[in-house]
Amino acid sequence: MTELPRKAAARTARLAALPLGYAGRQAMGLGKRLGGKSADAVLTEVQQRTAEQLFRTLGELKGGAMKFGQVLSVLESALPEEVAAPYREHLTALQDSAPPMPTATVREQLTAHLGADWAERLVWLDGAPTAAASIGQVHRGRWRDHVGGPAGDGERDVAVKVQYPGAGDALLGDLRQLSRVARGVAPAFPGLDIKPLITELQARAADELDYHLEAEAQAAYAEAFADDPHIVVPPVVAVGGEVLVTEWLESPHSLAHVIREGTQEERDHYGELFVRFLFEGPRRTGMLHADPHPGNFRILPGPHGEPGRLGVLDFGAVARLPGGSLPEAMGRLMRIALDSDEESLVAGLREEGFIKERITVEPALVLAYLAPFVEPAAEERFTFTRDWMREQFERINDPRSETFTLATRLNLPTSYLLIHRTWLGGIGLLSQLGATAPFREILEESLPGFAS
Repeated sequence: MTELPRKAAARTARLAALPLGYAGRQAMGLGKRLGGKSADAVLTEVQQRTAEQLFRTLGELKGGAMKFGQVLSVLESALPEEVAAPYREHLTALQDSAPPMPTATVREQLTAHLGADWAERLVWLDGAPTAAASIGQVHRGRWRDHVGGPAGDGERDVAVKVQYPGAGDALLGDLRQLSRVARGVAPAFPGLDIKPLITELQARAADELDYHLEAEAQAAYAEAFADDPHIVVPPVVAVGGEVLVTEWLESPHSLAHVIREGTQEERDHYGELFVRFLFEGPRRTGMLHADPHPGNFRILPGPHGEPGRLGVLDFGAVARLPGGSLPEAMGRLMRIALDSDEESLVAGLREEGFIKERITVEPALVLAYLAPFVEPAAEERFTFTRDWMREQFERINDPRSETFTLATRLNLPTSYLLIHRTWLGGIGLLSQLGATAPFREILEESLPGFAS
């Protein structure tokens, strides 16, 4: 499939078939077990085939389907190994690629959103996309700043991000349908609560479709990090309704490649830069880059191939923070938790709206529940691993655990929704990398309220 399917009925049918396919494979698996095949072998086979259908469908449909798949790909490190292993290849494939749209469609979009004279400014455009994502794809081109000037004068390499025609309807329609079938897909991901993920994606879908908002955010980040020796954000060149042009970022790989094949030196180096960007960005811009999947982060090796700078792309999902920074209470409560002051922690969480009136909680359990957020700051250098992430995830999501019951008594204030998901996604990415980073030092430098 080479273009975004537009017919709602066809998209809905493809997504509705996902839980049916899983149920059918389970039934076949039962037959194989009755025929003498081991339960573990059957389970692995069912999961493998489910992964192939699920992520092939999500990738081909793009829109909200692929966006959902990309979110799952970041949280893959939290899944039990017997579940994650069959899915990993298909999950990570969604982080970097997707089938392209036809060249004629690209040109139609450029004409509609940059104007009929776009070819006078975009003097060269690669017909094949260099990257594809959930609602658009990127082409490399050559931009002329001054129309009518001599060839080569005022020209620069650019990335041309083109939204798929009908992406808005497909994105919103997919998310509605995925919400309906979430319960049927959920058994393929034991321990992962699918419905809230989709609800949060629905809440910010409109912002991701607005390239003017994205351009505004990227321009602010590019200015804030213009002289940074470690982080690179390409400046914005031009923007139309469904086309965004930015300076080209020359990079051999994304962090998805480092996850698959990187040395430990590369994992630690780029993992640390990722954490620094995650917390320093809000301090400098008042906004949080809220899409921490590996395909959005590009490595820029040094002149001899050594680990170098980290490039950051895709500012479609950005949280514009009230007060222009991460909440001061967030850092203050983390410090209180780090000091194991249980009573002050509960009082502070209640004041911020995490614990509602008349709700009683056990302070020690609250402290244990926050371990995934607090433990990385408890050591001078913390090593994130899949095993650690999985242990935290299983402890919180095990119905037999006391912390599981506690979770039903806590409330996540609206102002923290995107911050919370971004933090979890960031921890998931670091755990996929297996990176060791000075997490506490970075929080002391960049998280309001933590140092004091």
